[in-house]
Amino acid sequence: MSWRLVYASAVGTSHISADLPCQDACQMQVAWLNDQQPLLSVFVTDGAGSVSQGGEGAMLAINEAMAYVSQKVQHGEFGLNDILATDIVLTVRQRLFAEAEAKELAVRDFACTFLGLISSANGTLIMQIGDGGVVVDFGHGLQLPLTPMVGEYANMTHFITDEDAVSRLETFTSTERVHKVAAFTDGIQRLALNMLDNSPHVPFFTPFFNGLAAATQEQLDLLPELLKQFLSSPAVNERTDDDKTLALALWLP
Repeated sequence: MSWRLVYASAVGTSHISADLPCQDACQMQVAWLNDQQPLLSVFVTDGAGSVSQGGEGAMLAINEAMAYVSQKVQHGEFGLNDILATDIVLTVRQRLFAEAEAKELAVRDFACTFLGLISSANGTLIMQIGDGGVVVDFGHGLQLPLTPMVGEYANMTHFITDEDAVSRLETFTSTERVHKVAAFTDGIQRLALNMLDNSPHVPFFTPFFNGLAAATQEQLDLLPELLKQFLSSPAVNERTDDDKTLALALWLP
């Protein structure tokens, strides 16, 4: 019984043209609970391109969220529920507000989206503020439990730094462990989802999960670089000029 993980981010062509770094961030980890069950944690963020510290905000958000989960694991049991999702968001916001104050900037200068998934044998929690998506499979096919958020105007969304972020937070819970996970930023949203109904575009995901399932240990070590090459490929860049992040997890019983 184990998780297979791979994730990568690639800078968008519009950022390359403007001499900007990639402003997406992602982390995945597997921790072991007291009952010796593995706990999968996935966090993905997209720093707002319209602010000065969006990329740093994204990285800070990811690091703070993962540190909070690690701390909870060390202290024992915790529920995969709305309370945990809210606590994570509040903790991330506190970190971003502190960073903004230290640098004498507005917290909106660190604006970023925030997506997360935590899953164990006891259940699964998904949380989301902003666009992008978390596609999952509980053994009955791929689904997108939470719809990417759109803002008041086209090409706008919501951020974890917004005043109403906690009330905007959307969550999904299940009593089952997830079998497959694909979390992504909006840079590949048009490739990953059928835009008419926001359903997963299954042919996009199938090769990734098949590759994870079939890979040898040596091949697993090569997958992050191969995924980054795919995200930077002409086939992807023809469809989007934004930064791109894709995080994949497969449960092998």
